[in-house]
Amino acid sequence: MNLTGEMLIGREAVKGSRDPIQAINPATNERLDPSYPGGTQAEVERACELAWNAFDTYRETSLEARAKFLETVADEIEAIGDDLIERAVAESGLPQARIQGERGRTCGQLRMFARVVRAGEWLDVRVDPALPDRQPMPRVDLRQRHVGLGPVVVFGASNFPLAFSVAGGDTASALAAGCPVIVKAHAAHPGTSELVGRAIQSAVKKCDLPEGVFSLIFGSGREVGTALVTDSRVKAAGFTGSRSGGLALWKAAQSRPEPIPFYAEMSSINPVFPLPAALKARGEEMAKAFVGSLNMGAGQFCTNPGLVIALKGPELDAFVSVAGEAVKGSAAQTMLTPGIAEAYQHGVDALAGTGKAKEVARGEKGDGSNQCQTALFVTSASDFLNEQSLQDEVFGATSLVVECADQAELEKVAEHVEGQLTITLQMDDADLEAARKLLPTLERKAGRILVNGWPTGVEVCDAMVHGGPFPATSDSRTTSVGTAAIYRFLRPVSYQNLPDGLLPEAIKESNPLHLKRLVDGKRES
Repeated sequence: MNLTGEMLIGREAVKGSRDPIQAINPATNERLDPSYPGGTQAEVERACELAWNAFDTYRETSLEARAKFLETVADEIEAIGDDLIERAVAESGLPQARIQGERGRTCGQLRMFARVVRAGEWLDVRVDPALPDRQPMPRVDLRQRHVGLGPVVVFGASNFPLAFSVAGGDTASALAAGCPVIVKAHAAHPGTSELVGRAIQSAVKKCDLPEGVFSLIFGSGREVGTALVTDSRVKAAGFTGSRSGGLALWKAAQSRPEPIPFYAEMSSINPVFPLPAALKARGEEMAKAFVGSLNMGAGQFCTNPGLVIALKGPELDAFVSVAGEAVKGSAAQTMLTPGIAEAYQHGVDALAGTGKAKEVARGEKGDGSNQCQTALFVTSASDFLNEQSLQDEVFGATSLVVECADQAELEKVAEHVEGQLTITLQMDDADLEAARKLLPTLERKAGRILVNGWPTGVEVCDAMVHGGPFPATSDSRTTSVGTAAIYRFLRPVSYQNLPDGLLPEAIKESNPLHLKRLVDGKRES
């Protein structure tokens, strides 16, 4: 494994000169070589200049060339082999099987976007031919397509060193849209980032694309990130991380002379509603499955079920009792970084310290470093409604059960919760009317609504929405997972009365790309 600790600015490898970051194996607290000195304004300037110079060429690459590039990136990542798995495991503390699965997901979504690019439906071609004889006024020739916004900055996430990182969904969808990408690597896994970054750099060269299509920059703190989102050549950004970090960068992006879209995924506690009939019929089974979802990945998923809302009574008491026993038997797990482990403990202590949340159970204590001890709390609906801090996300395997006196109070709690990535209904046929009454509220609160499943685990497919109202994301109209993610980095352009020789291929009269178009209000087959 040849890691150099260098940034990748276009085709060059560049050594930084600012405070270095160095990965830490969270299972042992061992520092991992090499260190990665941070970039300066000079590296930001160079990366943005290269990206801007590449944009007009890259956005007009043929659909086949761009799709082939995405597939080549996937091939190059797979070609790294076991070195990538070993480094990602060492930097994250995640098990080997999880990283192998995440590599598969990363390469799978790159190939999925290659399919999307080839199909060309994202161009959304619309043609309204000229009607010179129309009365009382003639119509001019109008044609529309989507084009890329421009260079995009992507911030790697802590909890997915591959799938939400250097070549993750934000990068894949931006490249698919025709936008060069500059990645700000996450400080937790710089070695993994370098390996994947070099794979993308190699793919750019193999596909004979402009070097500015991709760059990778390191940096501690927010200086580099802020410099990137405020550079006038950057036209959008994607972020996955904390609410504080996301809001700081969002404010910087909106304070520019030319504000830009900033797509931040930030905070979600993913409520679960066990409805009465389901709770009575299968509460024990449900409780065990809930704790299984809660413990997945030490609770370090943005879709972790951090809130349970149900009617008070013997059925809920039994659910809490069974869940509590499952929590007590939960083994401690290594968290992603020392900082995340410390923040988790602070969050659990803050929840217990409100005086409004009663501890039900704690999991086993771990002997190693940076261990997550599972926790379960219970509170009343009235306390939940009056204590805003009970809604704060605790990033890790902790959940809060909210006991509601009746259906009206349950609906009030549902209305009170903030925007979420997911909301889950556990229901049987007898719960249909209760679910129907809740549904309009849930649709306003979440990007994905589940029935009789658990929110952890996000399918990468056409119909997935991984987004939601604030604070789950900064823009509830979008998704960061699934093929619709490409639309975040596109905008429509209309062409009026351009001669056919000047029109882009996608909207030429002869339709050389064989796209499905909306022509004079009718969809072509």
